[in-house]
Amino acid sequence: MALLHYTLDFKLSAAVDSASAVPALLSIFHEQEMKETVHETNGHGYLATFVGKKGWFAILCVHAHGLITVDLRCYEDDDTAQVDKLLNVLEKKLKEILNGKITRVKRLPALIRGAEVDRYWPTTDGRIVEYDMDKVLYEDDSPYQNIKMLHSHQYGTVLILDDDLNLSESDLAYTQAIMGNGRENFEGKEVLILGGGDGGILSVMVKQKPKMITMVDIDQKVIDACKKHMRGTCGDVLDNLKGDCYQVLVEDCVPVLKKYVEEGKMFDYIINDLTAIPISMEPEHESTWEFLRLILDLSMKILHPSGKYLTQGNAETMTEALRLYEEQLRKLSCPVEFTKEVACVPSYLEQWVFYSVWKK
Repeated sequence: MALLHYTLDFKLSAAVDSASAVPALLSIFHEQEMKETVHETNGHGYLATFVGKKGWFAILCVHAHGLITVDLRCYEDDDTAQVDKLLNVLEKKLKEILNGKITRVKRLPALIRGAEVDRYWPTTDGRIVEYDMDKVLYEDDSPYQNIKMLHSHQYGTVLILDDDLNLSESDLAYTQAIMGNGRENFEGKEVLILGGGDGGILSVMVKQKPKMITMVDIDQKVIDACKKHMRGTCGDVLDNLKGDCYQVLVEDCVPVLKKYVEEGKMFDYIINDLTAIPISMEPEHESTWEFLRLILDLSMKILHPSGKYLTQGNAETMTEALRLYEEQLRKLSCPVEFTKEVACVPSYLEQWVFYSVWKK
């Protein structure tokens, strides 16, 4: 059973005397059969906790610097009308007591904690976004990552890998952007897709009539899960690992790239859909940067002189990460030029940067 966490904040123009503000509020809690325990704050304000027979739990805090906060927690199947009534009465009473001292009142919708389906996921720049996920369609651990597929009323099926939101069925804009937003002509071309286990790029690419598409993804479980639960993205293209103009290799892309280098194989387009660029050069991201540099180096060796390397970057707000990536592009053994553009990916709720890279 999920817990609902309600918050009510009063920002004040100056600190208030809790001895005069609090007593008038206690009867409101008592009416809900909630008993208080007052805690020692060593002169830093007032803090009391309230426990009710219904299992409700509340915290009233008068902060010394001019902020009053109320936290109320109850269960999802409790009488929400009664909860709203309690909060409404508290808000009205505090406005009366603090007349002329309030600069802002903020009451948020309830946070849902401990639910079967997690609705809260972080953006790249550290914000928490609440989605409307209501059902777990699939969850499993592969040898490489944790895989979740959640249903969203707004975005359709959402693919989450290692707790990172990767793609949803609503995100055709991502696929179009990483393919160049209609500026590239793939007809009759040799195309290599690195990653892309959701099948989105492959599904759109086969309609462009290329000579051959080779897609390399390491995780069969991702492919199988998307084939079953994310058909709004992949269509029927993952039903078979080979088609008239494509093949899907379930392998680690690094050995495959090295083999192509040895064979002298060339591609007109390489689309890297493996991972977003790391947000910093800190030690915990170094292995990802090393992998990224290796993929770049190997890809340039098998990219046709007139070909293009297309990839995602990161959120537009992650300016330092993007700068570091562009620095890596300038350090390649093969001189390159590049352009970038920004696209709005619906389920990301962020502006996302995409790169086109080619040899000078």
